[in-house]
Amino acid sequence: MASKAVKTVAKAATEYQYPWQEKLVKYRDEFAKGVWGYWELGAWKPLGISARRRARIRKEVLLAEQDWPYDPARKEMRTKRKGHKVDRIAAEKRAHTAELMKKMPQMLLDYKKRRWEKKMKDEDSKK
Repeated sequence: MASKAVKTVAKAATEYQYPWQEKLVKYRDEFAKGVWGYWELGAWKPLGISARRRARIRKEVLLAEQDWPYDPARKEMRTKRKGHKVDRIAAEKRAHTAELMKKMPQMLLDYKKRRWEKKMKDEDSKK
């Protein structure tokens, strides 16, 4: 008998749908005014519907795969990096040093060649 009562309660809970369409029509003007409230004649006025109820209606609309045009525009993301500049520069310097170390054998050969050419030039000028 208890299981029958549980089944009927569960069935009633699954069949009941929150009437978001009627609420959406009823509070359409309030949703358009903003999320938290609005300024009217220099005074702040809260919305006529609580944030909890607004969120519930929004959730139901989105679950029904409908469009919710009342959200405010998203702000631009933060571009400033966190952390110390010294750490970031040190990492860049290490990466640059690693690149230079890859070029080091060729740089040494070029240096030896320049030194040899200079030595030959000096010897020619002394003669």
